[in-house]
Amino acid sequence: MGVYELILRRRTIRRFQQKPIARDLLKKFVNAGRLAPSGANLQPLEFIIVDDAKLLGKVFATLKWAAYIAPAGDPPPGKRPMAYIVVLINQQIKENGEVDAAAAMENMILVALEENVGSCWLGSVDRDQLAKILKVPENYKIDSVLALGYAAESPVVEEAKDSIKYWKDEKGTLHVPKRRLEDVIHFNTFSR
Repeated sequence: MGVYELILRRRTIRRFQQKPIARDLLKKFVNAGRLAPSGANLQPLEFIIVDDAKLLGKVFATLKWAAYIAPAGDPPPGKRPMAYIVVLINQQIKENGEVDAAAAMENMILVALEENVGSCWLGSVDRDQLAKILKVPENYKIDSVLALGYAAESPVVEEAKDSIKYWKDEKGTLHVPKRRLEDVIHFNTFSR
C-alpha cells in the first residue's frame, strides 16, 4: 500500500485490542519520527516509549479524549492503549519545536498504520503530572502523546455538511465529517 492510500485509510482510533505491541515496532515508529523534517536540522525531539503495564494507567489518567463526544469517546477499561510514545522538545536545543513534533507525529502515525497499529494523537495532556510520572527533566517540554494499539473500532469518514463535529451512531460507530476537497483547494490565487 502506498503512502497516499495509507493517508486515505488513516482514522483516529480510541478503542484498542488488548494485544501487546512488539518493542521492535515501537522503536520503528520512533525511528520514523526521528527522521521527520526538522527546522534548520536542529533535531530537538526525543521520545519516551511507554509500554510497561504499571505505567499505562498512570499515563492514561493524564490524557483527555474526544472532547466533542466526552465521555463516550474515552476508551473504556479493556479497550485502552497498549503503548504510548511521548514526544519531547529539548528546549536547550530549540525553544519551540512544535512544527518538528507535528512532522514526527505524522510519520509515526503512518508507519504505525502500515503495521496495522491504530493511534490517537493527543494534545490535551496534564503535562506537569505526566512529566512527574515519566521523570522528564525541566529543560524538556512535553509536546504531545501518541496512544497506540491494534484497533478495536472502525471509524468512518463522511462529507461535512452543517458541522465538523464527529459523532457516534446508535451502533457505536464513530463518524468523522471532513470538508470536501472542492471547499479547501485554490489554484494560483484565493478564489471562492
